[in-house]
Amino acid sequence: MKFDRILSEIDGFGKFQIKLVLIQILSRVCLPCHFLLNNFMAAVPSHHCNLTALDDGGIFGNLTQEQKLAVGVPAEHNGTLSSCEMFSKPQYQHLSGLNSSEDAATVQCQNGWVYDNSTYKSTLATEWDLVCSRKWMNKATATAFLIGVMCGAPLFGYFSDRYGRRPLLLVSYLSTLAFAVLSAFSPLYMIFVTMRFFTGMSLAGISIISITLNVEWFGIESRTFSGIITSLDWSLGSLLLVGISYNVNHWRMLIVAATSPLILSLLTWRWLPESARWLLANGKEDAAHQYLMQCAEMNNRTKYMNTITQQVQFNVDKKHTIVDLFKTPKIRNISICLGIVWSGVAFTYYGISLNITGFGLNPYLTQVIFASMEIPMKIIVYFFLKKFGRRMFLIKISKHLPSDRWAFRTIVGVLGKSMSEASFTIIFLYTTELFPTVVRENGLGYTSFLARLAMSISPLIMLLEDTWHLLPAVIYCTVAVVAGLVACLLPETLNAQLPDSIDDIEKTRSITSQVLTTCAEQLCSILHFIFILSFMQQLVAN
Repeated sequence: MKFDRILSEIDGFGKFQIKLVLIQILSRVCLPCHFLLNNFMAAVPSHHCNLTALDDGGIFGNLTQEQKLAVGVPAEHNGTLSSCEMFSKPQYQHLSGLNSSEDAATVQCQNGWVYDNSTYKSTLATEWDLVCSRKWMNKATATAFLIGVMCGAPLFGYFSDRYGRRPLLLVSYLSTLAFAVLSAFSPLYMIFVTMRFFTGMSLAGISIISITLNVEWFGIESRTFSGIITSLDWSLGSLLLVGISYNVNHWRMLIVAATSPLILSLLTWRWLPESARWLLANGKEDAAHQYLMQCAEMNNRTKYMNTITQQVQFNVDKKHTIVDLFKTPKIRNISICLGIVWSGVAFTYYGISLNITGFGLNPYLTQVIFASMEIPMKIIVYFFLKKFGRRMFLIKISKHLPSDRWAFRTIVGVLGKSMSEASFTIIFLYTTELFPTVVRENGLGYTSFLARLAMSISPLIMLLEDTWHLLPAVIYCTVAVVAGLVACLLPETLNAQLPDSIDDIEKTRSITSQVLTTCAEQLCSILHFIFILSFMQQLVAN
């Protein structure tokens, strides 16, 4: 008897599964709190040079703050005060309305900067003066975190497939909590960057193991619900981050507050079950029977256990590694295609998510709008997935609109963000359904590694707008289209049993005709999206 038959007999969607989801909410809400933390922790408030160097003990000291700025800070072409330069000498002629300062010498800020603390009391930028020539160091903190996630995903994937889901979750909880607290109290910039790297590495375990544990305990009919309800944790965490960051304006305490739900996760870990599917796949029948009995008792299905426990059919073989994802033809094709799709999804999603200040609104409000729109989008996606399957919804397009139409840009940006989030929701569920139990975490680790690599590159694409203002949009759209086309080469998993061994993948029948049909549907959908984008851009331009 296949494991999915056992789950259907003892109820693949009962109190046991609900308890599992509720326990893991506590840890999963921490994911967006850290992944999007740089939007607030590394925010750069308005700033200008500290002008104390211009105080000559005479007229300058008697000026008002507004007058000091007028005589001490040059103006940019758009009329705003320079953030990185100051006059070498006070330009007192500005006080009488003579603004000509072409011949006035300017220098870099001599004594640091003065920051606007009305929104953020303390950020990385204000703590270590990561502005002007040092602004790259501010961006580097996010890059270090993402590289940590990139390195942690395959590591936790490998060890989770080897030693189990439950113990590696505990390791992830403890290490995330430790490194996050250490980063919050880091006295030096380099120590902070190092701790953020290890925080990202630790969080990768929570990201990939928790969703796998959920999917492996849900029955065939309920797996779609499992994937969607798990993804809602991200939206809830995004809203939680806004609430925390709005009330905690100091970046050190912000890290501590964003990590605090993990304390509850540690307390509730004792009630988390190990994956019975993984236990059986690794020859641990007694432990699997114990957890299956717990599930049956909680779901009031104990009468079925005596007749089905000894009939389960699993082929126990050698330990697997990430290399097994590429040894045989069909799983190799799945691995390559999923790697491309994950890269495309992450590339576009984070291109929008990490640019919330580019939509013309307060960053807190923008984040609330983004997170709020994700929830109804995911509910809609659930019903479409139940009816049509996974492949046809892995198309997403990033949109670019002129900066002077901020309202329309925000609306379209929110829609793009929601579609990208829906794609992320689907690809997580889809990946756990495609990879067999013996390498499922290795597969998630591998695809997450590629996604984080693409995610690290994504924000840099916005620098290309200096070359051509539409070039970032063209790149994001092209990557999204390619990812959508490659997705159609993957098999459908709607109402299919989860594969447990690599042989389960290799013995599946050919799906060439289904692929050709789906490719035609995907291509039509892509052309439709491109037409809509072109129409909206022309509308705004006019």
